[in-house]
Amino acid sequence: MLEIKKEVIKYAKKLNTENLSPLRSGNISMRGINDGVDGFFITPSGIKYEDLVAESIVFLELNETNNLKKISDKTINPSSEWRFHQDIYIKKIDAKAIVHAHSVNATAVSAHGKNIPAFHYMVALAGGNNIKCAEYATFGTKELSENILNALEVRKACLMSNHGQVAYGKSLDEAFELAQEIENICHQYINAIKLGKPKIISDNEMKKILEKTRNYKKN
Repeated sequence: MLEIKKEVIKYAKKLNTENLSPLRSGNISMRGINDGVDGFFITPSGIKYEDLVAESIVFLELNETNNLKKISDKTINPSSEWRFHQDIYIKKIDAKAIVHAHSVNATAVSAHGKNIPAFHYMVALAGGNNIKCAEYATFGTKELSENILNALEVRKACLMSNHGQVAYGKSLDEAFELAQEIENICHQYINAIKLGKPKIISDNEMKKILEKTRNYKKN
């Protein structure tokens, strides 16, 4: 349990040091078991990442009814975005860690509420032939969680309209790297559309790329 908390703190601090999410914005979580209870460890609300200690990390029970069940310190509240972390873990069996960031370029693209098309083959890293943008809803709500799950269908990352991005993986290292890739793709996309409408890779070609991407990750 302590090792998981240390891992969450490590990557929460990296949100700042790697310029993926400034100040207190964004959040990090990791699936785990606490005293035999299946749940996840998540960054708290309102505490600067540089001030995090093991006791700051909140453990929440996985709960199909979306009730907030804290097992750890009752005086520290989890991130206000705990709900979509919980839902992703429930719906995505392969999700072991989640990174949510208000990264500059992803947030800028998300403000347009549009999917990122296959202007570059690296779009496939998110899991499909585009990177979907979840429809806007107030942060921390069930509606936002549902919108994110829709955008994550057959995908491991998406944008969140007027908000930022979310990515998950089998480890925090994998999820964090994917979030970095999404931010880079958004940066490239912003530059591409400055020159006009970019050429889009065909669906048939993206199918080949997606297959190669899956095989690459297995090796």
